[in-house]
Amino acid sequence: MIIAVFFRLFNLNALPPGLYPDEAMNGNNALEATWKVFYPENNGREGLFMNIQAVFLIIFGNYAWVLRLVSALFGIFTVLGIYFLTKELFTKNIALLSSFFIATSFWHINFSRIGFRAIMAPFFLVWGIYFLILAYRKIKEEHFGSLNPVSQKKFPLVGYSVLAGIFYGLGFHSYIAYRATPVILFFVILFYLIKSHGFRKQIITYTCYFLLATFIVGAPLGLYFLKNPQDFFGRTTQISIFSSDNPIYELGINTVKTLAMFNFSGDWNWRHNFAGKPELQWFVGALFLIGIIISLYEIARKKYRSQNLILFIWFIISAMPVVVSNEGLPHALRAILFIPPIFIFAGKGGIKIYDFVKNKLPANFKIFDIACALILIILATQTYVTYFVSWANSQEVFDSFTGEYARVGNELDALPDQLPKYVIVEAGGVDVRGIPMPAQTVMFLTDTFTPDKQEKRNLHYLLPDQEFQIPDPEKSYITRIK
Repeated sequence: MIIAVFFRLFNLNALPPGLYPDEAMNGNNALEATWKVFYPENNGREGLFMNIQAVFLIIFGNYAWVLRLVSALFGIFTVLGIYFLTKELFTKNIALLSSFFIATSFWHINFSRIGFRAIMAPFFLVWGIYFLILAYRKIKEEHFGSLNPVSQKKFPLVGYSVLAGIFYGLGFHSYIAYRATPVILFFVILFYLIKSHGFRKQIITYTCYFLLATFIVGAPLGLYFLKNPQDFFGRTTQISIFSSDNPIYELGINTVKTLAMFNFSGDWNWRHNFAGKPELQWFVGALFLIGIIISLYEIARKKYRSQNLILFIWFIISAMPVVVSNEGLPHALRAILFIPPIFIFAGKGGIKIYDFVKNKLPANFKIFDIACALILIILATQTYVTYFVSWANSQEVFDSFTGEYARVGNELDALPDQLPKYVIVEAGGVDVRGIPMPAQTVMFLTDTFTPDKQEKRNLHYLLPDQEFQIPDPEKSYITRIK
């Protein structure tokens, strides 16, 4: 957890550089503090993330790091959730190694430091499944008389089911890819129903509590979509393979690209990745493949069968939102739900290899343990160098996060309100209230998203063909966004 906190909070006020307009758009909606369940601008976004950001902005002010702090916290607690979930599914050692791998993953660190709502999706799914499985275990312990009566009195069984429903239901307010996850939950429930000999009625009862809590928490968004069905799919139909001439061929190509992103060729977008590098470090990637093989072997031997099947179903369902899209593949952001099962597989592979070698060595042979510790230190160090040195100092990263727009915004923010200021928006983009999207960065940093705030700060946004409207150019400060 200390490692996870360090990688997600260290130098957050400076890295990533700049502020990407999509992040700024979230921030501007948050500054309005309208507390919507869904924000239709910028192709539509579930509102929970912006509403949480609004609270942080009220406390700390309109800075880029404040927007990203929300992401960092979700990222940190996802690492903790991976530990508890993996421990519930397998063993403590696998849980420790899996959580270490995600704590030091460039992939997860990167999205934990960007103001995108997608980082919430793995958080809510991990904790939702954890509390549901925990509830099922407590039911089994109660049935067989091994549940501690004191702990049951402190926190009743229904509480675990309701917590699971709250966490899982909130996930629908996170990211569009999350809508594929009911398939995962269906199989989780099915597997535990099959195993619940003698206490199936209790499993069904507490599953109903879970489903009821999920429904209540997710209902506001569902009602919004019933009233605004055009917002349900957003850009999905525009980038879907089913709008192409040969969807089957595109599906095959997309599947290959997506599977290759873990170990061979990753996302080429500098905002999402160190362009082109595999999403997994080579050592972790090798353990991930070993973990898959071991899990298949365990399924064949009827060992941890349900737990392993849950991981495989989770992995397959996570692929669906990615492979059916036709934009920017491989796509690390859209593939964010892959993260939990991938690192759990890697943790399994690592512990199985460790145990196998350890059992072949003399009991007092310490060199192997020292070597393993050094490998973990090297992995963490490599992540630090890759993110905070190589990636952070890249000009491509500065440009990808529109560092120049942020410079303009900070410069304007420092100018006195008495001075008339005009921003000529020459860059193209999605229209947001009459102004192209790139202006969002400047609007957030100067807190001039709404007309009344623009009037207060004496800061005005114009399109190139409106430049003639400036009343006194020689006494005004004029800058451009290109």
